[in-house]
Amino acid sequence: MVRCWWLAGLLVACAAAEPPLRWEPRCRQQLRHLQDGARIAARLPPRLEGRWVSTGCEVRPGPEFLTRSYLFYANRLFKAYQFYYWDPSCRDPSYSLVIKGKLRLRQASWITRGATEADYHLHKVGIVFHSQKAMQEVASWINQTSGEGCSGFLPPGRTWAPGALYELLSAKTERDCTAALGFAMHELSLVRVEKHYQPLLQVQQSGSRLVEELYLGDIHTEWVERLHYRPTGYQRPMQSALHHVHPCPACGIIYRADEHHPPILPVRAQLPMQLSGSWVSTHCEVRPAVLFLTRYFIFHGNNHTWEGYYYHYSDPLCKQPTFTIYASGHYTQGIPSAKVRGGTELAFKVTQARVTPMDPVTVMMLNSSEPGSCGLTSSWSAGVEQDITPTNGCLALGIKLPHTEYELFKTEQDTKDRSLLYIGERPTDGSSPDSPDKRPTSYQAPLIQCAGAPEEFSGYVSLKYLGKKDANGNEALKPLPVAFLLFIALLFFRWD
Repeated sequence: MVRCWWLAGLLVACAAAEPPLRWEPRCRQQLRHLQDGARIAARLPPRLEGRWVSTGCEVRPGPEFLTRSYLFYANRLFKAYQFYYWDPSCRDPSYSLVIKGKLRLRQASWITRGATEADYHLHKVGIVFHSQKAMQEVASWINQTSGEGCSGFLPPGRTWAPGALYELLSAKTERDCTAALGFAMHELSLVRVEKHYQPLLQVQQSGSRLVEELYLGDIHTEWVERLHYRPTGYQRPMQSALHHVHPCPACGIIYRADEHHPPILPVRAQLPMQLSGSWVSTHCEVRPAVLFLTRYFIFHGNNHTWEGYYYHYSDPLCKQPTFTIYASGHYTQGIPSAKVRGGTELAFKVTQARVTPMDPVTVMMLNSSEPGSCGLTSSWSAGVEQDITPTNGCLALGIKLPHTEYELFKTEQDTKDRSLLYIGERPTDGSSPDSPDKRPTSYQAPLIQCAGAPEEFSGYVSLKYLGKKDANGNEALKPLPVAFLLFIALLFFRWD
């Protein structure tokens, strides 16, 4: 038999030069991908000129169902459309607002890192009703709750005139009848624009497509506070009408709409609530009170238990970790929400939790906490996880164990047929939805399903292939590991 020591030696040398390999589940891979801040660029101050549109039907606290289309001019003037609907699919219009004003960008925010603060001034706000019912309902709100200047906004019994525009606010006449609608444009006081590149999906094409997203300030979850609230978090982002994700059926429809022709979004199939599996954030998320985080949940449908990982950071790209929370417990069978159409109500009980501090500031804070209130006294160190269940939570981090949260969930599919999970928006004041009356009426940023139940391969793929992408952004095949080739060589060759 021919000697093959030279071949074995060559393979060993290649294997030694190759970095160690390990399999990375898809969910962990997605979390790691979110930390690749080089994929996202955010300019300060941002460039706002142009048209920005919603990418789908949005849900605000209340609930309110709406789509938005904002146009910013180079001279700082803006014209914004807000289209309101009766239904969560944004197919049955109620009324439309046309908003005109001026926006002045100021300095980078000292509160929300990565954001720019702005001042705005409203010139006019007009309303167009799309049915007699909508006109009567809004008129009753204004006549009952507004001041003297708005008491006769619309006389009782006024017949609906399709296309008629009624003035709600005028800077010239100093008339403002918008408060009854819970209307404010404080979202314009906090601005961020992000740019990233979406890989082209067509087989014949290579490269990527520019995507621009506009993040505006969040809406307070309490109706009575929204008129005075100055945002510290963001709403669901709008996207540039020129540079948006593809496909986006809603983008073109909303772009072509105006106050007389509100967008009617395409029909979307209603999905049954299927929680089982693993779900992970699609981007670095921002919550009010300046919390940057990513989330990873695992739901076990067979016994209605759940696990959640909350990765907290100090920066808007989620690259500088501060602490991680692991929590687990069980949840109830969901029932359709009577208040938020399309949503499902559940109750979640949190029974166990662990905390891992990741930076010196968090370590110092936890070690300075009152004895017996957060794990073992003065025993915290960076990167070391500690169980906080024996101390009934962690007072310094606002965690109380055990406790129950009353939640609102929704599942749907995106334009690429990927499953999305929407979990109820957290109260703006930082409290917990620990009673039925505090149950959310709107949603956080969606999670994407990264694995079924249990997590498994969607098909056999060599470990060496996992995670690499080709020019089209698809999972690309890669050479087999050299160590594996060495093993094959040893099977086929014998030494004297």
